[in-house]
Amino acid sequence: MERHAHTLHTALARRGHQVHVFTSPPPHDIIAPTSSPYIHWHEGELGRWRYNKAWEQYIEENKREPFDVVHSESVALPHWIARQLPNLAVSWHGIALESLQSDIFQDLARRPNEPISPAFNSSLQGVVPKVLNEIRFFKNYAHHVAISDSCGEMLRDVYQIPNKRVHVILNGVDEDEFGKDFRIGQEFRSRIGVPDNASLVLGVAGRLVKDKGHPLLYEAFNMLIAKHPDVYLIVAGSGPWEQRYKDLGPQVLVLGSMSPSQLKAFYNAIDIFVNPTLRPQGLDLTLMEAMMSGKAVLASRFPSIKGTIVVDDEFGYMFAPNVESLLEALEAVVEEGSDRVAQRGEACRDYATSMFTASKMALAYERLFLCIKNESFCTYP
Repeated sequence: MERHAHTLHTALARRGHQVHVFTSPPPHDIIAPTSSPYIHWHEGELGRWRYNKAWEQYIEENKREPFDVVHSESVALPHWIARQLPNLAVSWHGIALESLQSDIFQDLARRPNEPISPAFNSSLQGVVPKVLNEIRFFKNYAHHVAISDSCGEMLRDVYQIPNKRVHVILNGVDEDEFGKDFRIGQEFRSRIGVPDNASLVLGVAGRLVKDKGHPLLYEAFNMLIAKHPDVYLIVAGSGPWEQRYKDLGPQVLVLGSMSPSQLKAFYNAIDIFVNPTLRPQGLDLTLMEAMMSGKAVLASRFPSIKGTIVVDDEFGYMFAPNVESLLEALEAVVEEGSDRVAQRGEACRDYATSMFTASKMALAYERLFLCIKNESFCTYP
């Protein structure tokens, strides 16, 4: 189960709702909870989603007590099943049109002498028909939840979904897990070996793969430290670019994948969070987590990010998804210095606590689900 889904289901259960989650088998033995949210793991290969198995479980559970609302993450339920459910709401964490944009940005990040990959050509040929198919079958889903304003606009304007069936609800971050804590940040810095005389500490978290923009950050930071030997980068994540970051030398500290409790210390240890993603789809939770922790952000200038997260210049810096623009933004951060960056972080914290909390997300979903159950809840006073 994805982290954002677990956060939502747990928050709704805390509000007294009976939540049942049908999901793929866990990677190791876990005892199913005996209270809401109830987890139903279908049979089969660990971590592999099989909608038909989950659907069988859903039917049996629905016979015992009919569900008021059914919620699906993206295309977990195929459209030929979705059309049977008038009480269905689907949250889209990425649609094919956004994937097409992602493919374009990834190819634009290719070096001049680097050949076009066969995978890119294959993906490009397949994604356009997929966009057209989505536009045709998305009407089968009763309600659409977009997790960013830009995704909501695409669903209305390109996918031609009526306004009343499109709802924009931002993802939320568990405010009990992520927050400002100077002490644990300093302890974390000391433990991993950040020197006291570091002028600026940047951080990046997530999967260390190409589509997350790591070729850009790797190259830009390599050029940055040639001029600024007292700037450090902490990398929280694993993937193909892990070793390359290590090869940059002692100014890059690669820590591998981290749990939410470890991430809290990580965010509090850095001065600014960098998200160089080449994927316009969805909305990266790491940006929200960093802002909840009182950190300014440096992020790719995509509609989903600039229209929903970095909505004020005071929150940080944005750059076009290329090495030159990222390096220019990094230079601007270094020039401003850690004190000014910390001021920006305070503004981020104020905004994030008003917009990106799990409780706010749960309230929005709760209102939508009540509206689906009973239209009288759809009318605001």
